[in-house]
Amino acid sequence: MAALSSSFLSTALSTNHSQNQHFLLPHNPNLKINKRVFKIQAAKLPAGVELPKEVPKLSRPLFGFTKTAEIWNSRACMIGLIGTFIVELIFNKGILEMIGVEIGKGLDIPL
Repeated sequence: MAALSSSFLSTALSTNHSQNQHFLLPHNPNLKINKRVFKIQAAKLPAGVELPKEVPKLSRPLFGFTKTAEIWNSRACMIGLIGTFIVELIFNKGILEMIGVEIGKGLDIPL
């Protein structure tokens, strides 16, 4: 294994190690842990860019079709589809055959 020498790596490894130990120890008010605080400041807007003067007013969603509802609906659909595939693989039959619908025999309509 190659040895890496970097002041960043040694501090990152030591802080991760001390943080992991902190989670394993019971709560101790006398325990001091070095915490790094990052301060993030927003950059100035480029020249020519203007902020909107008022917040846009959105209309009510039509029939309840909101973004969040559609996201959850699609997630439920994906879970159901994967579940259907798993059931078909386990029983080696299609879902329609399992519920009693005959498959592969045509429409049985006299011509």
